[in-house]
Amino acid sequence: MMRVDGRAADSLDLRDRGLAYGDGVFRTVRMAAGRPLWWSDHAAKLAADCAALGLACPDIDLLHADACAVAGDADCVVKLILTRGIGARGYAPADGPVTRIAMAAPLPPHAQPGAPVDVRVRLCTLRLGRQPRLAGVKHLNRLENVLARAEWTDAGIFEGLLCDETGGLVGGTMSNLFWLAQGVLHTPELDQCGVAGVARARLLRAADRLRIPVRLGRWPAEVLTAADEVLICNSVMGVRRVATLDAAVLPQAGWRARLDEALHETPD
Repeated sequence: MMRVDGRAADSLDLRDRGLAYGDGVFRTVRMAAGRPLWWSDHAAKLAADCAALGLACPDIDLLHADACAVAGDADCVVKLILTRGIGARGYAPADGPVTRIAMAAPLPPHAQPGAPVDVRVRLCTLRLGRQPRLAGVKHLNRLENVLARAEWTDAGIFEGLLCDETGGLVGGTMSNLFWLAQGVLHTPELDQCGVAGVARARLLRAADRLRIPVRLGRWPAEVLTAADEVLICNSVMGVRRVATLDAAVLPQAGWRARLDEALHETPD
């Protein structure tokens, strides 16, 4: 099911700037029995990303209603998209109202109960361009992720990890990256590129509650093979352990279950 600006729809105006330029932002929200999980986090992230692009964020209650309407009472995934709306040809921003789009889809296999928690991951050859103005924002232009995901067809590979143009780790094509080394939780700094996901923010807060030291910075991919445990996360699947990275078998240190539980401790 899909809704556009609060009404049932199956099409979009061809002049919409989201289609023409990727001019907008989005969130992917897990729904449990038709209720959005971690809604306050998603709402805050939508508002922040809209501000970064100079978009007028719609009323959060309207977005909540859109998500619930397309989900019904299902366990599913809802994608909320906000675009700058309909505009004339050219890059100059439009002054019209923001377009609200909500789409529901079934939970993917990796988010189903009983899905494997240990996954195979590869290092992608594509390098992310650095653009501090857009760093952290989940904007609609995800061509880098599309090209990176096109690098493999092996169904056994769950995710691909991305570095920036200097070789520094950033995250996965659809996930954020963490690893533990000597009791310290590490994650890449995302002030140059990458998406700062809701699950990432929640995991950092959980680490603070659990008094786990956290370090943000820049590291090459080689640090992962020396880590005690490597993890990826997003708001649909929670936390997964990277069991293999390319040909390297990575160790297990018991952190995944503990951090996944902490990620879900505050359900809103």
